[in-house]
Amino acid sequence: MLKTLSDATTKFVSENKNLPIENTTDCLSTMASVCKVMLETPEYRSRFASEETVSFCLNVMVGVIILYDYVHPVGAFSKSSKIDMKGCIKVLRDQPPNSVEGLLNALRYTTKHLNDDSTSKHIKAMLQ
Repeated sequence: MLKTLSDATTKFVSENKNLPIENTTDCLSTMASVCKVMLETPEYRSRFASEETVSFCLNVMVGVIILYDYVHPVGAFSKSSKIDMKGCIKVLRDQPPNSVEGLLNALRYTTKHLNDDSTSKHIKAMLQ
């Protein structure tokens, strides 16, 4: 499903050259940031009615990071990315390990730019 979303988003961006790519990447980075803040802020997180909501937010955060990584020319892991990757990875690491291993693996193995030379060693280490 994520592959289909990523293909569709990439196709949308390439077919709509009249729209700045920033419109799409800003939307994706904002969604990732909103999820991160909701998950890391006790005041907001306490408003979640169930753990399913937490899981949903984690999934959305990782999904939009992967989409951003495919659509943005230098990806989600570069210093110029508008996504706080260290913060997002920390939010994932702060969850029970068995509940987020699949999401961490999604970042490790389905992103396009994680292994680029421009990705900081610290971010790479956080995903080891």
